[in-house]
Amino acid sequence: MAEIKLSEMRDLTRIERIGAHSHIRGLGLDSALEPRYSSEGIVGQTSARKAAGVIVKMVQEGKIAGRAVLLAGQPGTGKTAIAMGMAKSLGQETPFAMLAGSELFSLEMSKTEALMQAFRKAIGVRIKEETEVIEGEVVEVQIDRPAVAGAASKTGKLTLKTTEMETVYDLGVKMIEALGKEKVQSGDVIAIDKASGKITKLGRSFSRSRDYDAMGPQTKFVQCPDGELQKRKEVVHCVTLHEIDVINSRTQGFLALFTGDTGEIRAEVREQIDTKVAEWREEGKAEIVPGVLFIDEVHMLDIECFSFLNRALENDMAPIVVVATNRGITTIRGTNYRSPHGIPIDFLDRLLIISTQPYTAEDIRKILDIRCQEEDVEMSEDAKVLLTKIGENTSLRYAINLITASALACQKRKGKLVEIEDISRVYELFFDVKRSTQYLMEYQSQYMFSEVPAAEGDGSEANAMVS
Repeated sequence: MAEIKLSEMRDLTRIERIGAHSHIRGLGLDSALEPRYSSEGIVGQTSARKAAGVIVKMVQEGKIAGRAVLLAGQPGTGKTAIAMGMAKSLGQETPFAMLAGSELFSLEMSKTEALMQAFRKAIGVRIKEETEVIEGEVVEVQIDRPAVAGAASKTGKLTLKTTEMETVYDLGVKMIEALGKEKVQSGDVIAIDKASGKITKLGRSFSRSRDYDAMGPQTKFVQCPDGELQKRKEVVHCVTLHEIDVINSRTQGFLALFTGDTGEIRAEVREQIDTKVAEWREEGKAEIVPGVLFIDEVHMLDIECFSFLNRALENDMAPIVVVATNRGITTIRGTNYRSPHGIPIDFLDRLLIISTQPYTAEDIRKILDIRCQEEDVEMSEDAKVLLTKIGENTSLRYAINLITASALACQKRKGKLVEIEDISRVYELFFDVKRSTQYLMEYQSQYMFSEVPAAEGDGSEANAMVS
């Protein structure tokens, strides 16, 4: 008898990417806006977080539209982390648009158009709409199929009830298809939009919870609705002004939202939309939700972008602009003038400046603990002490980069806990900036286009360059 070969079976697991800031869930403040030392994935920077918390509170109360905030500090002091914490604290409803300063120069549109689109992405519109819905528990779905195929269309009846009444509805072909698509059965609580005929499954009724022994964890139980079957409900849609712009821009249409190829949107289209939104606000149909636009590496913007930002911030419908930079006194892009942070003085005047301080050894240790948990790496106490020391002497980012690399080194020697030897191994394999510069200075004569005279390459310049 021929041998039957079983096909190979593998477990399929969903790959989850771990980002540099994927562990941050908020700003880590209590109800009185006092920062906890370590909370919601964020550590240290207490004064900067407290200031950011005040900004978030002002955004939520709608008191600070058209202002700008600058996060200024050395590289690796948590500026982007604070911005991410602000985004998480504001919640899903408040729009938060992120942009890197250099992005504006790589898009196939003018710089000012790209900035305007970023501004409009950070302004939300909450549109209220009243609709009639039929909401109740399904008692019975009865569908009559014709005996002969194609002789007549399907007909049926749907019995719905609330705690006070019960009604039988005649079903047409479209409703029968919709019920079949949603897999509606007796015991489900459903809502039917009268205008569109859309059926939404709200869950299963508590009274039918004992019908089946086995049910999936996603099964949701709800109470049987009370009152009338037909109700008027207020539906709230949240969209950004940019989405409305794209949908109304005839050349692209709403499909451009998915492709990202929005192109330049004409000023007339925006004016018409602004007028319409203003009408809705007066009628009480809509309200504006000013969000946050975060521009990282703001020193990469040029003088034209800064003058545009000056003007745009004075607009009635302007979001909060949060910018971040790690530059000191440097040249403003597009000019020969030097200025603090590479930002023109007239724009600096408009900014509330939040400063971030270098992390202490205790902060670095705590952040490394959090990153080890996030990256699912088990590390011994001695290895963490060594990694903290490396973080102090080099940079926090370099120490974080060594976590996964040391875990792989540990895996190679079939260990279960990352030890000092694994950290030492990857420290030798991967150079930090100081050691890399030192190496360059020692062997610079062997590199192309070396600008340091060979006689001076004793390493002292390396230390001067890094420090």
